[in-house]
Amino acid sequence: HQHQHQHQQLQHQRQQSQPPQQQQHQRPQYQERQLQPQHAQPPRPQQQAAASAPSGLAPPPTPTNVAAAASVPDVKQLSLLTEEEQSSIFETLKKLYKRKVRPLEVASGYAHFHSQPLNAADFDAKPMILLLGQYSVGKTTFIRSLVQRDWVGQRIGPEPTTDRFTAIMSGTADERLIPGHALAMQSDRPFQALASFGNNFLTKFDGAEINGSPFLDQCTLIDTPGVLAGEKQRMGRDYDFKKVIQWFAERADCIIVLFDAHKLDISDELRNVLNTLRPHQDKVKVLLNKADQVNSQQLMRVYGALMWQLGKVLNTPEVCRVYVGSFWDQPLVNTENAALLAREKEDLMNELSDLPRNAALRRINELVKRTRSVKVHAYIIHYLRKQMPYTFGKKEKQQRLIGRLENEFVQCARRYNLPLGDFPNLDEFRTNLLQIKDISKFQKLDKSLVKEMDRVLANDIAKLLEKCSIQTAPMDDPY
Repeated sequence: HQHQHQHQQLQHQRQQSQPPQQQQHQRPQYQERQLQPQHAQPPRPQQQAAASAPSGLAPPPTPTNVAAAASVPDVKQLSLLTEEEQSSIFETLKKLYKRKVRPLEVASGYAHFHSQPLNAADFDAKPMILLLGQYSVGKTTFIRSLVQRDWVGQRIGPEPTTDRFTAIMSGTADERLIPGHALAMQSDRPFQALASFGNNFLTKFDGAEINGSPFLDQCTLIDTPGVLAGEKQRMGRDYDFKKVIQWFAERADCIIVLFDAHKLDISDELRNVLNTLRPHQDKVKVLLNKADQVNSQQLMRVYGALMWQLGKVLNTPEVCRVYVGSFWDQPLVNTENAALLAREKEDLMNELSDLPRNAALRRINELVKRTRSVKVHAYIIHYLRKQMPYTFGKKEKQQRLIGRLENEFVQCARRYNLPLGDFPNLDEFRTNLLQIKDISKFQKLDKSLVKEMDRVLANDIAKLLEKCSIQTAPMDDPY
């Protein structure tokens, strides 16, 4: 047994000392099989094109890389939310507003000082585009270029033709014109709160339904009467034009102010309208219309004069972008600016096409602005109410508070740690406060409602913003 064991160990040592011949023979065969297809494979079309192309230039496109370029996703497509996701966000916003924001609005009398409470249609409505400007600047013609057709009640002319507010909407039935009283009663339309402006306004308001317009399937257009000037503005209107514009501006997703290249004067009423739009400067876009009727030199002077006028009226160092265009269906009068007008029109159309895509994000933004405004208003009423005496001298004390309202705003901001930038306009708030007979009649501030609103801003809104977060990816060069 010892002899057999020693023999086995000796055999094992000899096997380990010998090189593995089979592996040495197999390695070259494996390498040959690995290299053989590379020599047998014909050159690709891209390699031939790259070899034939001059040095320093990219190879010409081939069917392969053209298909690759078509498959590269666009950044705008990556940021697009589905209809189900937008509907889910809208439902969440409606619940947050109804449960945690509206109770404080009602308790503090927010509707008397600012705007009426929101309803479900305000969240579900399509993006709204508000058009403003003096008469005969081309508002109706601009709408017609978007809709690509006429509608019931349309009138275009050099004289003041549009004397009413018109909502141009998409309809499922035949074209029809809905009177303002009936339109304000429809629960599925975002116009119910307009009934608070009375019959004088509702008789000057109607809705035009158009079937088969792709643009109206995504947005709603609001055509407005021309802003008055001269003797007409002294005659006035039989409804509060400024308040109506303010109501539409709060709910609009985009505000376009049109100017005529031959009429750059800004009347007092237009000045008041522009001041009303100051809290919504992020929505405002200015359009210099009928720019084809002047040559390049005149257009440069007109553009500079308009920028100077806007800076003087808005009293800001920076003015919103001014688009230049011509939107009538006739040939251009001066074709030397045709390329410029085409590029400006394309930029404006891209801005308007992005409105449905970012509708959910703007609804969240508007709810945050309203929530902050409601919170500040509730603290203002609470602070003024605490300054009132319990029994005698209420009227005199209220008059003194209204007289030094600016100082009271500062004291309220310091006491409750509120930013002064969120406080309302001083003159408008004073005017509305003069209509209140006794400030002490307001309900006592419920601090739990304020805490609920703070939770909305800190937690709920943050979660919704995460859902609306825009995921962008760099586009690879297909060539």
